Amino acid sequence: MKKILVLVTVVFLATLSIAQTLVIKGSNTVYPIAQLWVEAFQKMNPNVTVTLEGAGSTTGITGLFNETADVANSSRFLKSSEVEQMHKTGKYFVPIVVAYDGIAAIVNPNLGIDNISLETLKKIYTGEITEWNQVDPKLPKKPIVVYSRNTASGTFETWVEKVLQGAKLSPRVQMLESSQAEIESVAKNEFAIAYTGMGYVTDKVKALKVEGVEPTVQNVLRGAYPISRPLYVFIDLSRFGNLWPEKGVVAEYIKLILSPTGQRLVRQAGYIPAYGTGD
Repeated sequence: MKKILVLVTVVFLATLSIAQTLVIKGSNTVYPIAQLWVEAFQKMNPNVTVTLEGAGSTTGITGLFNETADVANSSRFLKSSEVEQMHKTGKYFVPIVVAYDGIAAIVNPNLGIDNISLETLKKIYTGEITEWNQVDPKLPKKPIVVYSRNTASGTFETWVEKVLQGAKLSPRVQMLESSQAEIESVAKNEFAIAYTGMGYVTDKVKALKVEGVEPTVQNVLRGAYPISRPLYVFIDLSRFGNLWPEKGVVAEYIKLILSPTGQRLVRQAGYIPAYGTGD
């Protein structure tokens, strides 16, 4: 009888180990970093099933509220309405700065422009400027095709804050679901403009200088690039008795992403580590 009981206990514990899951939702900007984190985490924890989604920062925060996510990636801080909802529902979301990013204004490489001002970007996105020759008489008299991330995106929120400064977005602006869609759209259209996290920039597009400053790691770190921001991971401490989790899959994942290994993966993804990498 004791042997049977021991066998049942071992099977039960093994099932628990196999059944562990980790659900991560949120920012499309953080997604490339999180892909590397998840890959490293699963090598260390092969019995954990990890689900990763990158539909926008708001989806991650919503996932914490409705408990469909264990970890929320976000390229913005909590909105005041989310803080109020957090208090009303007894949640306790803790922000963890995991990286830094510069938001690049991108155009087609064939367009003859290298630098743009914040004021001009604002006028383009509010509809005050609609043709490229209004930006520079040397540019073609062609309509500017303007792309933006959708409203679920933390990158959109940052753009509205730092570029539009709260002004209303023009109805001419075409909203896209992902940073990759912005890259592809600008690459195909010589007269397009968009914005994206610097980690997404490829040679298919040109990242403009803003106020004469390039969106580089060095310029973001020294505070020279004007459109930069921290990137976050949020967890809900109310699910752990309002105490920092010391054990379990969430705790192990957070330890990894903040470790030198995890921070080297931030750099590998094209973003700026928030902490030391041990190099």
